[in-house]
Amino acid sequence: MTKWIKITFMLFIVLTTTNFSVIKSDTTTVKMEQPKPIKIETIGKGKPILYLPGFTTPGAIWKETIANTNLNRKSHLISYAGFNGNKPIKMPWYVSIKKSIVKYIDDNNLDEMIIVGHSMGGNLAVDLASELPNKVSKIIIVDALPCMREVMMPNVPAKSLFYESPYNKQMLEMNDQKFKDMAVMMASNMTLNKEKINVITNWIIKADRKTWVFGYTDLLKLDLRNVLHTIKCPTLIIGASFPDVKLIKKNYDSQYSNLTNKKIVIAPNSKHFIMFDQPEWFYKTLNNYLVDEKK
Repeated sequence: MTKWIKITFMLFIVLTTTNFSVIKSDTTTVKMEQPKPIKIETIGKGKPILYLPGFTTPGAIWKETIANTNLNRKSHLISYAGFNGNKPIKMPWYVSIKKSIVKYIDDNNLDEMIIVGHSMGGNLAVDLASELPNKVSKIIIVDALPCMREVMMPNVPAKSLFYESPYNKQMLEMNDQKFKDMAVMMASNMTLNKEKINVITNWIIKADRKTWVFGYTDLLKLDLRNVLHTIKCPTLIIGASFPDVKLIKKNYDSQYSNLTNKKIVIAPNSKHFIMFDQPEWFYKTLNNYLVDEKK
């Protein structure tokens, strides 16, 4: 009898240990789940309109635009990994963001889309309209050039830019106060609205530093001028007037020369965040361009 008690006891230990291992394994699997490249918030009902923010900017920036355009559409507000509390992802960053948006569009069978993109979001709008021409009906690009490197770093080839560079190392190692000082300066150059400078600054300093540094490298390497000829949908391009209207218009005309079905307008008295500097003008411009969508 004692022998059977011992065998039963040993079997109990084996079963208990085995069950514990399964639970532990399941728990480990959950912990190892990879962060998502994008986060989506939806508002309203109807045909889809995608709102793509700029670098470090949350998708929620578009809520005032949505409230002031009143389109009969379902708004999809996209936010990016590494910014605004969203967990960072592995590099390459921009490509992963784009692929994830394409998958989201396919998984949800989104069709007849309007895409509104500011800054980097404008680059994504171009990429999506080129890759999914039968799903996109219109795009609106807000202060974005298909190759910002050409303006910021003339004659510097993309192949010369790397994640592991002395400049990037300096940015990654910069102390918090110096990084904040730099962020304040950058924010001041992006809007004329003094009340919004702190908002933009906080987006920058709260960003995952590696995402901020390496993601910006991705954007500097980007050149979408060679895909513009593939875009057939109507496109509205809105540029900011700062620092010089004539120079800005020249850059837009030059960089978007291969895009045929386009309209370029320049917002008066505005820096990069046009929706902050000229909100009423911005809403009216969007409303006029999308007037048919309200019917």
